[in-house]
Amino acid sequence: MSPIPRQTPQTLPAHVPLVTEPMGVLASLKAARRNILSIIPEIATRQPMVSGRTGKRWHMVMDPGAIRRMLLEELDNYPKSIVTKNLLRPAIGESLFIAEGAHWRWQRRTAAPVFSHRNVMNLAPIMTAAAEQSAARVAAAGPRAVDMAAEMVRTTFDVIADVTFSGDGMFDVDAVHRGIDAYISEAGKISLFDILGFPDWVPRPGRVMSGGSVAEMKRVADEAVEARRARGSEGVPDLLDLLLDGEDPETKRRMSTPELRDNLLTFIVAGHETTALTLGWSLYLCAFDQAVQDRARAEAQAVLGGRAATGADVARLPYIRQIIDEALRLYPPAGIISRTAQVADTLCGRDIRPGDTVIIPIYALHRNHQLWPEPDAFNPDRFADRKTIERYAYLPFGDGPRICIGASFALQEAVIILATLLSRFRFTPVPGRDPDPVMILTLRPQGGVWLMAEPV
Repeated sequence: MSPIPRQTPQTLPAHVPLVTEPMGVLASLKAARRNILSIIPEIATRQPMVSGRTGKRWHMVMDPGAIRRMLLEELDNYPKSIVTKNLLRPAIGESLFIAEGAHWRWQRRTAAPVFSHRNVMNLAPIMTAAAEQSAARVAAAGPRAVDMAAEMVRTTFDVIADVTFSGDGMFDVDAVHRGIDAYISEAGKISLFDILGFPDWVPRPGRVMSGGSVAEMKRVADEAVEARRARGSEGVPDLLDLLLDGEDPETKRRMSTPELRDNLLTFIVAGHETTALTLGWSLYLCAFDQAVQDRARAEAQAVLGGRAATGADVARLPYIRQIIDEALRLYPPAGIISRTAQVADTLCGRDIRPGDTVIIPIYALHRNHQLWPEPDAFNPDRFADRKTIERYAYLPFGDGPRICIGASFALQEAVIILATLLSRFRFTPVPGRDPDPVMILTLRPQGGVWLMAEPV
C-alpha cells in the first residue's frame, strides 16, 4: 500500500462531526432525527468498544473479533434489533432483510442462485445500457453543474426496474418507488418509542400516516407477480422470473406471492438506493482528488476505448473498483447496524445482558484509528491488496451468513457506471456546494453532489 499523504481537516473529504460529550435521551432523539451518525461518540473511532445507557443499555462494537462473534459465531444470539424491524416490517414484511432463524434460512437458500455469477453477468447489458444513457444525459446537461447524486439515483433505478421486471408493462415500478420513498420519509425518522424499547403494537405517529401508500404499493406488486406467474418467462430471465423458479433445495418449498412481493420490494430499495449512494460518493471523491480521477480515467480509457463498460470489463478495471471500495469505507450506505442480544454473552471482556442493544457503527468502524492509518483520508490504494484488509474491519455489505446477497450485483453495476462516466468526463467540484453526510436509514449526501462535468 502506498503511503497516505497526511491531510489536515481542511483538506479531508466531507465527514460527520461525532459526539464528544454524553447526551441524554431527548438530546439523542433530537440528534438522531437529524442525522443518526451524529449520536456516535468520537471515542468510538479510537476504542474497540463503547457502552452506555440511553433509555436502554447499549454497546457500540468496533473490534473485528467481537464483530465476527456477533455476525458469524453467535449469529442467532444477535438478531436484528427491534428498532430496525419496527422501521421496516410494514414496508417489506418478513423478507430476507428482516426474517430470522429458519424462516430466513429457507428464503436465503431459495434466493441465493438468483445472484449467481452467471445470472449477474447475464444482467450486465442492462447496466451498460443505463451507463450509456446516463453519460448522454450528463453530456446534454452541460456546461452547467449537475447533481450527480440525483443522476445516479435515476441511473440505478433504470437498472433495477429493468432487471426486476424487464420493463413489464404490468408493473408500475415508479408507483412502487414513490410508495417506498413516502414510507421511508415518514417512518424512517427514529421514534423515541423505539429508543425506549416500546413494543411494536404501540402506534408510531409517522408510520400510521404512511400505511395507505404501503397498502397500495403491495397491491400493485401482488398483481404484477400473479400476472407474471400466469404468463411465464420471456427472453433472459429477470429477477422475478428467477425468484418464481426458485425453490429451497432442502425442502423444495417455493415462495408465495406475498413472500415474493416482499423480497422484490426489498431488492428494489436495497438494489438501487445503496448503489446510487456509492456512485454519488465515488464521483464526489474523484472530484475532490483530481490525481485519483486522472489515474482512474487513464485506466478506463485504456480498457474501454470510448465505449461503455461491460460485465466482461469489470475484472480489468481494478483501480475503479478500489475507488468504489474506498467510497464504501468512508460513506457506507448502512452506516449503523444494530442487534438485540438474546442471551448473556461477553464481548471485549464486557458483560452483554439479554435485551441489550448491540450496535456496530460501521461509519466509526471504517474510520477507527486502531484499524486504519489516516482513517479520514481518501486513499483508494488501501485496497490495492485486499488480503491486507482485516475481514471484519470492513463491512459495507455486512458479513457472515447474512452478508448482502446482492453484493456482487451492486459492485458490478457500480464499476460499469463509474468507469463509463470517468472515461468521458472530467468532474470538478462546485465551490461551496460540498455534500453533507446525513444518515436516516441510509447515508445520503444531503444537498446533492453538485459537479461540473467537462467532456474529455
